[in-house]
Amino acid sequence: MDTAVKKFNHVNYLWDNDKANALGDDQVALFLYRSNILGADLRITNYGGGNTSCKTIEKDPLTNAEVEVMWVKGSGGDIGTLTRAGIAGLYTDRLRDLKKVYGGLEDEDRMVGLFDHCIYDLDSKAPSIDTPLHGLLPFAHIDHLHPDALIAVAAAADSEKVTKEIWGDTMGWVPWQRPGFDLGLQLEKCLADNPGIRGIVLGSHGLFTWGDTSYECYINSLEVIEMASEYIEKKIAEKGSVFGGQKVQSLPKEERLEKAAQIMPLLRGLCSSEKRMIGHFSDSDVVMEYINSNDLERLAPMGTSCPDHFLRTKIQPLVLTLDPNEDLSDSNAILKKLEPAFEAYRQEYKNYYDTCKKSNSPAMRDPNPVIIIYPGVGMFSFSKDKQTTRVASEFYINAINVMRGAEAITAYTSLPRQEAFDIEYWLLEEAKLSRMPKEAALSRKVALVTGAGGGIGKAIADKLAANGANVVLTDINEDALIEANATYKRDVSTYAVCDVTNIESIASAYKKAVIEFGGVDIIVHSAGLAISKSIEDTTDKDWNILQSILVKGQFDLAKQFTEIVRKQGLGGDYIAIASKNGLVAGPNNVAYGTAKAAQQHMVRLLAAELAKDKVRVNTVNPDGVIVGSKIWEGAWAEGRAKANGITVEELPAFYAKRNLLNEIITPDDIANGVFALVGILDKSTGNIINVDGGMANAFVR
Repeated sequence: MDTAVKKFNHVNYLWDNDKANALGDDQVALFLYRSNILGADLRITNYGGGNTSCKTIEKDPLTNAEVEVMWVKGSGGDIGTLTRAGIAGLYTDRLRDLKKVYGGLEDEDRMVGLFDHCIYDLDSKAPSIDTPLHGLLPFAHIDHLHPDALIAVAAAADSEKVTKEIWGDTMGWVPWQRPGFDLGLQLEKCLADNPGIRGIVLGSHGLFTWGDTSYECYINSLEVIEMASEYIEKKIAEKGSVFGGQKVQSLPKEERLEKAAQIMPLLRGLCSSEKRMIGHFSDSDVVMEYINSNDLERLAPMGTSCPDHFLRTKIQPLVLTLDPNEDLSDSNAILKKLEPAFEAYRQEYKNYYDTCKKSNSPAMRDPNPVIIIYPGVGMFSFSKDKQTTRVASEFYINAINVMRGAEAITAYTSLPRQEAFDIEYWLLEEAKLSRMPKEAALSRKVALVTGAGGGIGKAIADKLAANGANVVLTDINEDALIEANATYKRDVSTYAVCDVTNIESIASAYKKAVIEFGGVDIIVHSAGLAISKSIEDTTDKDWNILQSILVKGQFDLAKQFTEIVRKQGLGGDYIAIASKNGLVAGPNNVAYGTAKAAQQHMVRLLAAELAKDKVRVNTVNPDGVIVGSKIWEGAWAEGRAKANGITVEELPAFYAKRNLLNEIITPDDIANGVFALVGILDKSTGNIINVDGGMANAFVR
């Protein structure tokens, strides 16, 4: 294994003999293992890119005869996370018999429907368009990958000649052709014309490699990729520079992040002219080398070559003409500079659609850019959710690597616009999009929740995330934040340590939210502190800390939120978690009750002022949330027990019995109140929702 590890400098060797041996002779399990470790290296293939397969001998359940079955990644899957549930099992002979009924290139879409007639495993995932590419080749294990180095070869001028120069007679080559049954026939023919080859390069597309065992296939794939990578690096060394050298100087890292935080809400608003988008930012060395180069102006409009790339990134990016040192503090002035560029991009995309469309083409999709380049600062991407926009960014980085390699070899070539359009607006692709599940109520929205390290704040964040929102958890306790953040899947959440009594700390939390997701749509001020004392026992410190956290914290959060909201132009929601105590007078509560009342009236004032910005401002009033609430830990519980003449242990039962419904109120109930305001009641502002089981003396009207 050590020898193999040292052998590969440009791709990761991840095969673990112990893990593989534990799978025994289960060829499907070994194929899945190979798929997962290939998908773990983005230089080999990106999320959702490529597909893998194996063939086994199984017993036909109808005849008991032994038949060959091909197991292949199903439609829409990802080899890096592929499981048994994500593959299709097909009778290989039936798939090959489809050659008898294939009617040529005009018959491609019908052929996909016929794959279902070849199904062996009734639990199969829907077979993908690439299924015949695996089925018409005879090998037991096959990899179809999109490695940066191989696509660079595939997208280089004189690709066939370059393929011969790198691998001699050991690799085949087929010119660009849209994936489908006929491409499978071309691979079959290439193998017949070149017996003994170890793989095939697909022009402008990717790589096919194979082996008798899963391990042999894996090693073959890595060796072929490594040879291409070494060839490219040698060419780059000979050339001495890439992308024509540097034209623009990068700003220092912190300045780049500051610029990104300033401009991302503006970009998000512009990209969301049809539907709200979620953002992602990248300023890696690979990105900066490309976007700061002399050749950016020539290469960017050419677009990407690999279908998997432009399906996620659009055919080309939008390159901003702003100077890296541009003063971004005047949002209106910057917006005026950006708007013409976006309008020109949308018009160019419409022209592309109008020029290439056919009588049965689907309607034009969102014409806004997915990838936006700001030389000297970084690369932004915007799409429907965080995973999609992050993957789009990763795919464009793959495209950068492809351009880098192809330019070093000979010259980069991209697909003709008509070819690109025919894939982007393929009826099969449209059908796949139509099968996507309906978006959740809060999809495409970003929520920042204070006090989210636990208790009510965490319950609120959970509820918002469960309904599709990206959540930014803030709290003063970083350990609690780390633990809370770990409960979410990737691309759902992030966290920022935030002291709401400190405006710089609030600004830092907003910056984290903007850099991570592109902006903010929902603020829930749940951070709190409760102090129950008589007036004579209430100190200036008690009074000031309650005012700072509950009232001034709410004000500072709202003020900075307003700035972001106005940049985005998408409206938003601001929710204050106040208390029944802001409406009801009681003993030993002068400081806390006053602060809560101030929160409630501030909400009304903000609702009146921010309505013109389509910002809804509302209050949720909890009461008696004892189980799971952080403020009921310690002195507050003791104070409320004393005020009501009971023990701390009696508090839950006491509070449940005193409301009209005789219900125990939990953090989840408060979260439901928040969701009602941000996910359902989209025409409500300036309101108070009491979540207290019914307290007559707290009725608002």
